[in-house]
Amino acid sequence: MTTPRLRHRRGRLVAAVSGLAVTALTVALAVPAAAAGSTLQAAAGESGRYFGTAIAANRLSDSTYSTIANREFNMVTAENEMKMDATEPNQNQFSYGNADRIVNWARSNGKQVRGHALAWHSQQPGWMQNMSGTSLRNAMLNHVTQVATYYRGKIHTWDVVNEAFADGSSGGRRDSNLQRTGNDWIEAAFRAARAADPGAKLCYNDYNTDNWSHAKTQGVYNMVRDFKSRGVPIDCVGFQAHFNSGNPVPSNYDVTLRNFAALGVDVQITELDIEGSGSSQAQQYQGVVQACLSVARCTGITVWGVRDSDSWRASGTPLLFDGSGNKKAAYTSVLNQLNAGGTTTPTQNPTSPNPTPSPTTSTPPPTGGGSCTATYSEGQKWNDRFNGTVTIRANSNISGWQSTVTVRSPQKIIATWNGSPTWDSSGNVMTMRPSGSGALSAGQTTSFGFTVQHGGNWTWPSVTCSAS
Repeated sequence: MTTPRLRHRRGRLVAAVSGLAVTALTVALAVPAAAAGSTLQAAAGESGRYFGTAIAANRLSDSTYSTIANREFNMVTAENEMKMDATEPNQNQFSYGNADRIVNWARSNGKQVRGHALAWHSQQPGWMQNMSGTSLRNAMLNHVTQVATYYRGKIHTWDVVNEAFADGSSGGRRDSNLQRTGNDWIEAAFRAARAADPGAKLCYNDYNTDNWSHAKTQGVYNMVRDFKSRGVPIDCVGFQAHFNSGNPVPSNYDVTLRNFAALGVDVQITELDIEGSGSSQAQQYQGVVQACLSVARCTGITVWGVRDSDSWRASGTPLLFDGSGNKKAAYTSVLNQLNAGGTTTPTQNPTSPNPTPSPTTSTPPPTGGGSCTATYSEGQKWNDRFNGTVTIRANSNISGWQSTVTVRSPQKIIATWNGSPTWDSSGNVMTMRPSGSGALSAGQTTSFGFTVQHGGNWTWPSVTCSAS
C-alpha cells in the first residue's frame, strides 16, 4: 500500500469480542423478481438506506475498480484523502486536490459523500503532532472550520471526531494530544463543524464499539447521551465494524445499534470488512446486514474498499469482490439479505448493558383461512434468542384449529408452550395444535408461545391458522 494506513494497524491487535457470529447460512429467500435490486445500492435503496464504499483517488483510473464502484455503491468515503495530514500538510496551507478528485467523481456519478475525518489523534500532519495546549486546540478548530467550510453543501455526513476512546476496560477517553487540550475538545469540534456546514450530518466514528457489553461501547454511549441531553450537535454514530476470526460479529450487534438509535441519533456502519472466505465470511456479512435492517435508524452501510486487493488488510480477503473484481459469496449474501429486507423492532431506552426489552405488540395483520385468524406478537429478546406469541381468534364457532409457524434459517424453535407441536423435515415449519380441546366460540381467543434461537436473523416468523 502506498498510502499510510496507520489507524488500522490496531485492527489485528484488539482483544477478541465475546459473542458468536451467525452460525448457519440460508440467503436464498424468496423475493418477487420485480422488487429485487440487482446491485447493492439498488437493493439497499428499497428500504431507504445507502450502500457505500471507501475510494482511493489513485485507483479511479483503474476501469475495473471504477466500474464496480459506480455500479454498486451510492455513498463514497475518501479512504485517506480527506484526513488531516492530506488536507492541511502545512499549517494554514490547505490541499484538496485528491479529495476533490473523489468528491467530484462521486457527485458527477450521482453519489453522496461521507467526509472522513475532521479531527483525529492519528494521521495528523507533522506540524500538528508537535503542538499542544491552546495552540493545538485552536489549530484543530481552525482545521475543522476550514475543511468543513470548503466542502459545505457537498458532504452528506462528516466523521467529525474519529477514535477518541481507549480500548480496554476503562471505558474512558484515549490519551492523545487532542485529549490533553481538555475533555471538551470533542464537543468543541462538533460545534465548529455545525457552524461551518449546517446542512451536513455530524457523526462520531470509532472501532471496537460493536459489542454492547464492552466498556468502550458504554463510554461512547454515555458521551452521546450526554451530548444529546445538552444540545451538542451530534446526529449520528459510526461503527467501523472491522471483523475477523478473533473479533467476530458479536451476537448482540443489533442491540448495540438499537440502543444508540434510542438516544435519537442515526447509526451507520462505516468501514465494514470481514476477513475470511466462503460461507463463513458470507454468514457474518449477512448478520451485519440483518442487524442494520432491524434498526430503523441504521441508515446505511459502507464497506472499506472495493476489491480484496484494494483493502488495507488485503491478505485477509475481507471484501465483497475478489482481486479480479468477481462477486464473492459474501456479495451474494449481502445482496440477497438486502432484497429480503428485515423486521424493524422498536428501540428501547437501556440503562445497563444487555437490557431485556419489554414485550411489544406486532404490526402484521392477522392471517387465517376464514374461520380463524392467527396474529403474531413479539415478546422478550435476548442476545441469542427471542420469544413470540401467536393468538388464535375464532371468526365463527369452531371445533378445532391448527397453526403453522415458519421460521427462516438459521433460526430454530427451541421451546414451546400452550400447545402440541410437530415439525416438518426441514425443522423450519412448526404445526401447533391445541393440547386439549380446540373448540372456540365466535370471537373467542387462545394463544401459544415459543422461543426462537435466531442465529443472527431477527426476522419475525410467519404464521397461519386453519379451523375445523
